[in-house]
Amino acid sequence: MAQCVSKVELHVSCRGLLDKDSTSKSDPLCAVYMQDVHGKWIEHARTEKVTNNLNPDFAKGIRLDYYFEMVQKLKFLVYDVDNETSSLGDDDFLGEMECTLGQVVSKKSYAQTLKIKGRNVGTITVYAEELKGGNEIVHLTFRSTNLDNKDFMGKSDPFLQISKVKPDGGTLLVHRTEVIKNNLNPSWKSFSIPLQTLCSGDYDGGLRIDCFDYDGDGSHDYIGGTNSTLRQLIEMKHNGKGLDLVNPKKKQKKKGYVNSGVLYISQCDVTKVHTFLDYIMGGCQINFTVGIDFTASNGDPNDPRSLHYMNPYEPNEYVRALVAVGEVCQDYDSDKYFPALGFGARIPPNMQVSHEFPLTFNPTNPYCHGIPEIVVAYQNCIRQVQLYGPTNVAPIINHVIRFAEQAAKDSTASQYYVLLLLTDGVLTDMEDTKAAIIKASRLPLSVIIVGVGQADFKDMNELDADEGRLRCGHHYADRDIVQFVPYRDFKTQPPAVLAKHVLAEIPKQVQEYFTKRGLAPMPPKGPAPPSLGAL
Repeated sequence: MAQCVSKVELHVSCRGLLDKDSTSKSDPLCAVYMQDVHGKWIEHARTEKVTNNLNPDFAKGIRLDYYFEMVQKLKFLVYDVDNETSSLGDDDFLGEMECTLGQVVSKKSYAQTLKIKGRNVGTITVYAEELKGGNEIVHLTFRSTNLDNKDFMGKSDPFLQISKVKPDGGTLLVHRTEVIKNNLNPSWKSFSIPLQTLCSGDYDGGLRIDCFDYDGDGSHDYIGGTNSTLRQLIEMKHNGKGLDLVNPKKKQKKKGYVNSGVLYISQCDVTKVHTFLDYIMGGCQINFTVGIDFTASNGDPNDPRSLHYMNPYEPNEYVRALVAVGEVCQDYDSDKYFPALGFGARIPPNMQVSHEFPLTFNPTNPYCHGIPEIVVAYQNCIRQVQLYGPTNVAPIINHVIRFAEQAAKDSTASQYYVLLLLTDGVLTDMEDTKAAIIKASRLPLSVIIVGVGQADFKDMNELDADEGRLRCGHHYADRDIVQFVPYRDFKTQPPAVLAKHVLAEIPKQVQEYFTKRGLAPMPPKGPAPPSLGAL
């Protein structure tokens, strides 16, 4: 196994991009792709979109694990984003650059031309910085008073840009606030940023804070700026003093010039963020539950074309997906007993339709010991039920919610639930499912959905909600707890690749839930300290 040498954060900037907009400038965004072991390009992360700018500095850093002994191929694709859809396929392409992470790390600041079919269309610079040390997060809130007015017909529309000073004296943009319209005494929204990103973990590392008046065409007017450090910001939050925002050009021209406004720090707190591993090492149990689709759309189990067909020579897609994901999850549950449920079938003895039945057919004991027992129970079940419908998954989600609600009453970070749903098609209880997921988002629960077969899974992407919070009526999810993956995308790949993509968000979701609840990890369990004996 390759050993991660370190974590790095990449910062991207572009110059001289193509202008694809007729009445304004391009609105660029950079998507970063990594090549997997099979040569397939997988999207890893995206920067934010910068409006009306052909020379963008992207504030959002891209974090990667760096492996010295591996060739980690990267591709940077820049798009002009004119709509709010998550797909970049319908956006104007502004160019690409391909390299390896090793090239970027060795140069630290790696500059190349962007190309479209061999034609130069601007430049891109990728700056790499090693991430060292802890998991501290800085929570900041800024406000200003008496800013210079840069608008003739109204007041300035101010926003801040926070940059850290690099060792060579240059600056690296790390955060851009929202714009406050028509206000010379603005208070910006609070934001949180990793200590490493803000100042490379150095409380005395240089920071540059600049204030601009926003203009829709991208030609923002400079109001003024100041230099500081995190340590100074913390002190100024406590003593209430402000920082002068200075415009050098105005200072040079105007006698008696003092400032173009004063910046105050309303909040500057540093907190430690506990990692997923902290919670697991403290004894947090991941309780794994499986829900399997037994609706008629899967096809007659006796037909080789059926998704439930039991081929004596190889497992079907349901079994392969179950084993790939379950073998990872079972390592985090000490007793290895997992509830295994089915939905959408007529079940014995009365052959009534059920959307929440144990594969063991024993309501008082739905548990299977280990993944192999779940597979056996599934194989026995498919021979006894009649596939029916409709495809309702809300009952199983609500089933797990009942257990998660009990765990949520505990004042320790001891229990978290993961529901794996294996289904072949479009849900017929979409609104009920969304309502259940929104309820579950407030509990120690995550939902993984693996789409089996070739159905249209468009609705599943809505549940995944990667581009915004899931909504049902006037209610919104507290957090994103759903991960959807179509099995067909991983059919020819090793099981570990599917498991990696399906489970990628679980650690973050566990950490996020307990952090929101203010629950620290329990003390790590380990052997008792050795006795010192008689002295």
